Amino acid sequence: MDLAYICEWEKWPKSTHCPSVPLACTWSCRNLIAFTTDLRSDDQDLTRVIHILDTEHPWDVHSICSGHSEAVTCLEWDQSGSRLLSADADGQIKCWSMADHLANSWESPVGSLVEGDPIVALSWLHNGVKLALHVEKSGASSFGEKFSRVKFSPSLTLFGGKPMEGWIAVTVSGLVTVSLLKPSGQVLTSTESLCRLRGRVALADIAFTGGGNIVVATADGSSASPVQFYKVCVSVVNEKCRIDTEILPSLFMRCTTDLNRRDRLPAITHLKFLARDMSEQVLLCASSQTSSVVECWSLRKEGLPVNNIFQQLSPAVGDKQPTILKWRILSATNDLDRVSAVALPKLPISLTNTDLKVASDTQFYPGLGLALAFHDGSVHIVHRLSLQTMAIFYSSAAPRSVDEPAIKRPRTTGPAVHFKAMQLSWTSLALVGIDNHGRLSMLRISPSMGHSLDAGLALRHLLFLLEYCMVTGYDWWDILLHVQPSMVQSLVEKLHEEYTRQKAELQQVLSTRILAMKASLCKLSPCAVTRVCEYHAKLFLIAASSTLKSLLRPHVLNTPDKSPGDRLTEVCAKITDVDIDKVMINLKTEEFVLDMNTLQALQQLLQWVGDFVLYLLASLPNQGSPLRPGHSFLRDGASLGALRELMVVIRIWGLLKPSCLPVYTATSDTQDSMSLLFRLLTKLWICCRDEGPTSEPDEALVDECCLLPSQLLIPSLDWLPVSDGLVSRLQPKQPLRLHFGKPPALPGSATSLQLDGLIRAPGQPKMDHLRRLHLGAYPTEACKACTRCGCVTMLKSPNKTTAVKQWEQRWIKNCLCGGLWWRMPLSYP
Repeated sequence: MDLAYICEWEKWPKSTHCPSVPLACTWSCRNLIAFTTDLRSDDQDLTRVIHILDTEHPWDVHSICSGHSEAVTCLEWDQSGSRLLSADADGQIKCWSMADHLANSWESPVGSLVEGDPIVALSWLHNGVKLALHVEKSGASSFGEKFSRVKFSPSLTLFGGKPMEGWIAVTVSGLVTVSLLKPSGQVLTSTESLCRLRGRVALADIAFTGGGNIVVATADGSSASPVQFYKVCVSVVNEKCRIDTEILPSLFMRCTTDLNRRDRLPAITHLKFLARDMSEQVLLCASSQTSSVVECWSLRKEGLPVNNIFQQLSPAVGDKQPTILKWRILSATNDLDRVSAVALPKLPISLTNTDLKVASDTQFYPGLGLALAFHDGSVHIVHRLSLQTMAIFYSSAAPRSVDEPAIKRPRTTGPAVHFKAMQLSWTSLALVGIDNHGRLSMLRISPSMGHSLDAGLALRHLLFLLEYCMVTGYDWWDILLHVQPSMVQSLVEKLHEEYTRQKAELQQVLSTRILAMKASLCKLSPCAVTRVCEYHAKLFLIAASSTLKSLLRPHVLNTPDKSPGDRLTEVCAKITDVDIDKVMINLKTEEFVLDMNTLQALQQLLQWVGDFVLYLLASLPNQGSPLRPGHSFLRDGASLGALRELMVVIRIWGLLKPSCLPVYTATSDTQDSMSLLFRLLTKLWICCRDEGPTSEPDEALVDECCLLPSQLLIPSLDWLPVSDGLVSRLQPKQPLRLHFGKPPALPGSATSLQLDGLIRAPGQPKMDHLRRLHLGAYPTEACKACTRCGCVTMLKSPNKTTAVKQWEQRWIKNCLCGGLWWRMPLSYP
């Protein structure tokens, strides 16, 4: 467990930290972190501002002036990581969503209010999706066995069983408020008392049961009072939200029933369910000014002994013993230093005995450890069931011995730097903490908790979590923190091997995600930079090919025949003729008829296809130098086949509107460039297509490709520039110190070698990588960039034709690699 980076604010004059203001922090499955600070100055109160950052570019923080009238007390991301809930100490709840799908542009169209009643707990309603990771089956071939879907009911459903969206919150005065978002945009809100005798609620947490009910745990802050639990049922009756509550068994903390310790730990400071969808296990922490005790409790069904007299009176009672629900303590710690923050794992690891045994044998601990931060600045990862320490991190330079008791340690005069809020990432491989000086720290947590493993087992752990991210669609940035450059090649190969073992339908669904995953892995190795460009080019080719083929329409509607796109693929695969016109004869050209304006609007895309084919063929003689991307395409039958199909489509469209054809600079006026390229491409495709036997390109083909530079001007392709992100530059044991709002002058990473056309100087012309338009050195149009691959594109479309809209719909929400969009500031000379 070590520190990856620290990000801190610039010093503000006359600003002070308020120790009494609680901090909120939440980490989304897309690796966006939202957090608050406790800074206040004479002229502004920053406790009401919400800060959002992407973990790859933490200095580029986006601060939202939230409009809350009091300090923000709770923040909560939804399951998709695209919406955020915020609540304050005045009872106001706001629902934030991305404006124009930009991660640094937020709007709050809806919300709710419980006036003057501070919110202490907040959660989105459950959508009924729950997976279980089976460590025992991590070697199985099918993803369905490794990650099984658990039967779980949504909190509330619409007509047809679709989960209803909304949120639930608990206030200080003991009220529970539920807001439901109807598909029409209307918000139904209802507020109800948790029980008849309302009392102060200092701490609360919310969890969900498999049957669709909600469980709320509350405590008034005093360890002499019980921790109370309530079942909350939400329903919609006559277009109104209805809340029914029911009291569940309560508990007293074990340490407070001990007469010797009762007065030593007067306050309950932390109350958390162990998981959002595990309402039968709860974590409690009782503290004094100097020490804390943490306890883990479990709710169990227990048999109720029945007197013999009743058994004789009613024989049915004797057969089936009545049961009651009872809280039982699972584990407890000895006296610890005072706990300042708790972070719970979100990885839904299966907790069956066999899974736990395999996890222990293979030392696979993600999802099994929860984090405790202490006032002395240290962080302990403890087992979620036994509460035994698994790893320790010391923020101070002088670590102390583990055996030294917490009580006897000499105390420093001022309060030590400690985390006031913490969150674990979605794979539990990273931990973010906000300390009492407002700094953000990112910690790496190894899957084996620091135990030394052989290389094969360490790879298997990372591979298992990468597969989990591939299946769920979550971002895998936190896994990349643990990938060494030497692991990249084996990880990419093993990932591909596992992917090819899945069913064809699942492979099709995951085809783009695995390419994006391979690209991000290759960024970490200096030997594989050109592979990054190839994977991104492949993503672009898949998207362009499916968009252009989807524009083809059958001549007669409602034909039971295959779609024109499928027929095109079939004809091109069957007819291996090198003459483009002979392939065209076998197609129904009426299916290719498009509006002239549409064809002209697609010219840049068609130009890229033509340039790419020419570039690949020209790089065949030297088999693609390692410093020039494109080598893997020369042996990839599927990609060459897709390019061949697009060449046929472009040829037919060129007959309709010659100006939409790719423009080549040829040395001869009579040169038919399209026919020449198609002939060479077909010969290359025949050598490596999936159906036939693979062979090396023959001498004649290589010779013809050698002549290409003398016949046509070879274009320089605009590859994606090497990303300026952090993950490839983080070194083990060397944390980076960063400042919010200041891009760092990072040492050039191993990957940013001076490769052909991969590095862009600040004043060089920029490129719209998705529309294939040149934007100039200082674009006047507002642009957005991908947080993962660095791809740049304009915010507003310069063309309004339907075909261009269809192309833009493919990447309006996320980049082709799955990364989020971030609005770029305008640059000036």
